[in-house]
Order: sequence, then structure tokens, then C-alpha cells
Amino acid sequence: MVVPARVLIADANPVVRAGLTALLNEAPDIAVAATASDGREALQLTRLHAPDVILLDVRMPGVDGISALPHLVQLASVLMLTYSQEMEVVRETLLLGAGGYLIHGEFTPDQLVAAVRDVRAGRAHFSPTAASAVLTALRASSHPQRSVAQSMEHHRLNRLEFGLSSREEEVMDLIASGMSNQQIAATCFISEKTVKNHINRIFAKLRSATRSEAIARWLGTARPGMAGHG
Repeated sequence: MVVPARVLIADANPVVRAGLTALLNEAPDIAVAATASDGREALQLTRLHAPDVILLDVRMPGVDGISALPHLVQLASVLMLTYSQEMEVVRETLLLGAGGYLIHGEFTPDQLVAAVRDVRAGRAHFSPTAASAVLTALRASSHPQRSVAQSMEHHRLNRLEFGLSSREEEVMDLIASGMSNQQIAATCFISEKTVKNHINRIFAKLRSATRSEAIARWLGTARPGMAGHG
């Protein structure tokens, strides 16, 4: 018998909390253990109920999601669930350890349930705008005149830091964009087995056990002045 994934929902809007609770409780392998209205309450209830996954909004009164995130990720897997689409917000939450990022209006009920399952299993999950924000950060396309040079520097630093091959760098970029193994295989014109082999080598080189850990390390090396970040 499968033990249901216990979920805590942290959102300032009581209507959102109620809606998410009703939706998730319909899934046979998910149970909402508690809901919180801000980051402080989320931390208290996480310690009390020990959820497997926390759905965390970014903007809340009092202690916001980003402030609470470093403490929450030590206790459970965290999936950001928010209206915030800013590239820097997406990037910061991943660097702080979030396992995925969903933006309201970009997912169906089934996709939300799938995201909870993925994050519980250590697989990163992003809605389309969040995935685009990750890619934009990687490519530094906010400065088009410098994007090629910045991309080359990013890959040079990664080669120095982690020793990834050019193909492994490509696969890691696609992982960071939120693609599944099947999608990566189709994009790179290789088999899923080959993708898995690449990912195993990437995880070993990045000293990461999960997609979210690998993404955090990968994006971390792209931050200015953090070439030696380990």
C-alpha cells in the first residue's frame, strides 16, 4: 500500500489554500496535512506535521516565501507555487533549494498533482514561464550584446569547476529548463537510456543526488564572482 505524500500549503490567500486543498485531496496518493498563511506559520506547522512536500508562495505578509525557504528545505521538499514570474525570483528560489517552480494559470490540476509527485521523488518540475526564466538566466539574454560571451564564460567556468563534456553541458542546460528525460532525448536525438547515462555522469560530477541539487549547483556557477562556488 502506497503511503500518501503529506503536503503543506503556504499561501496568504485563503481561497487559494482551500482550492488547492480540495484539488490535492482528490488524488489517492496525496493528503494535505496543514495550511499556512505566511512563512513563519509554515515553518511552525512543518515542524509539527512533518510534510513530505511544501507548496510555497513567494509573496506573503510577515515572513515571505523566500525568507522561509532556506529553513523549510532542510525539513521537506519545497515546490514554489506563486504568481511571481520574475527571472531573478525563480533563480533565487532554485539556488536556495526549491525543487520546482509553478506559476498560477500555467498548469492543470493533473499537472499540479504530477509536480507534487515529482518534487517528492527529487525530480525538478517547472511550468513554462519558470522554465523560460531558467533558460534566460543561463543564456544571459537580458544583455543580448553580451549573451554569447557570457554563455561561453558560463560553460568555461563549468568545465573548470565540474569537468562536464560539451554534450553533458547541453543535457544539463535542458535539465535546468525543466525537461523530462524523454524530452531531452527528443531534443538531442539520442535514446532515453543515453540520456540517463549522461545524467548519472552529470550528477556524479556535480556531486548531486537529485535534479534540484544539480540545477542549484549549475545555476550557482553562473552567478557573478561565484566561479569557485562548490
